[in-house]
Amino acid sequence: MQRSLAPLILALAAAPAALSVVVPTAPVAAQQASSDLTQVHAYIRGVTTLTADFTQTDRSGQTLTGKLTLKQPGKIRFQYQKGVPLLIVGDGKALTMIDYEVRQVQRWPIGNSPLGALLDPNKDLSKYGKVVPTGDPSILSIEARDPKRPEYGTITMIFKRNASGPAGLQLYGWVALDSQNNRTAVRLSNHVYGAPVADSAFRWTDPRPKGRSAGG
Repeated sequence: MQRSLAPLILALAAAPAALSVVVPTAPVAAQQASSDLTQVHAYIRGVTTLTADFTQTDRSGQTLTGKLTLKQPGKIRFQYQKGVPLLIVGDGKALTMIDYEVRQVQRWPIGNSPLGALLDPNKDLSKYGKVVPTGDPSILSIEARDPKRPEYGTITMIFKRNASGPAGLQLYGWVALDSQNNRTAVRLSNHVYGAPVADSAFRWTDPRPKGRSAGG
């Protein structure tokens, strides 16, 4: 496996064709944009737990699959397909990437990652998010970035309007761009909302020497 993949994974930031159409084209009416931002915020606040299959594609076209587990506030786990010795876990405060192949552990504050927009229900989207026109009324796209912290990157969240989802939306995926312009697209499927998720799902085994304790 390419070692350069690691920072791209954590950035969670070349997008598949289905997502690459999401680019700014024209101003969105202010009233509709405000309504859309409010709806997305309601979705984020309405998700207590979420499990889904994910497909991740980097700018070179390399694709990985796995299982996403999310529990608000701030907990997330990316369990990659068999044979990929990487794990990403968010414990509510930090994102940790564990590379079992080289026995390395890296941690970042969740707020320093584009994923912070999805993992903090109390953030005010109107202050750092904007609606991106998609040309499809059934698709809602929100670009989120902190203008005061460009080094934290940008995430463009893509939602499908779905009456059965929280706040009438279904998270289709996202495209994230980090400060080094590394882009990664993540696409979700087989969503399950509200199922019990134990906090133990966000613990991990530390591969480093000297028996350091597991995170979580």
